[in-house]
Amino acid sequence: MSKVAIVTGSGRGIGRSIALRLAKDGFDVVVNARNPKNAEKVAKEIEAIGQTSIAIAGDVSNEKDINNIFEETVKKFGKLDVLVANAGICIVKSAIETTPDDIDKIFSINFKGTFLADIAAAKQMKKQDTLGKIINCSSIAGHSGFGYLAAYSGTKFAVRGLTQALAAELAPKITVNAYCPGIVDTDMWKEIDESLAPYLGVEKGQAFTQYSKQILMGRPQKPEDVADLVSFLASPNSDYITGQAFISDGGIVMN
Repeated sequence: MSKVAIVTGSGRGIGRSIALRLAKDGFDVVVNARNPKNAEKVAKEIEAIGQTSIAIAGDVSNEKDINNIFEETVKKFGKLDVLVANAGICIVKSAIETTPDDIDKIFSINFKGTFLADIAAAKQMKKQDTLGKIINCSSIAGHSGFGYLAAYSGTKFAVRGLTQALAAELAPKITVNAYCPGIVDTDMWKEIDESLAPYLGVEKGQAFTQYSKQILMGRPQKPEDVADLVSFLASPNSDYITGQAFISDGGIVMN
């Protein structure tokens, strides 16, 4: 019987690559996205690989939506082996321009959404006889603060703290780890680039290039690079690892 994974925010970008990689690893995958069309498209791609998939639209910051994702998963598959809490947004602003509404919005999705998903996963995994795995999305901005990303960095540091706290609470029944991407060539980074360029005094499209010059491996990160790390964390090869936040950025932040 195939293992079952939920990947939140998997309608595009890094989440999509993670969902497809887990399907190639033999997982049946629940695809979640706010846009139902995106979720359904990725679910069809997973079916084409040969694994079972269902698409469930929903906002991770909404507890009812979170509960629905997990209820539908258990109804369809009878279990849950892995949660990848990938959903997130970014707000690019100077700290002094960042509003209380900005803070509420980004923490609601990046931190609260991760927290709600983690707890829903833990409740289900505790009922099962097998080792459960919770894998959270942090960032290099959760290891080192980046200018004009103060609110975003705050959420990603918070996810690291949550990961460690839950690892301490849920061991040895459930492992909890995080992955921390760097400068990834995705639609989200294109959106970040447009907002970040004026602060850096460069033309649109050049912020991504400027940051990419810091990468020791000599190229921007691909979503598949992140998926490779998550594949490891979801596999039996990581069964003895918990409470860790692994950087995958080609050598930008080293701590």
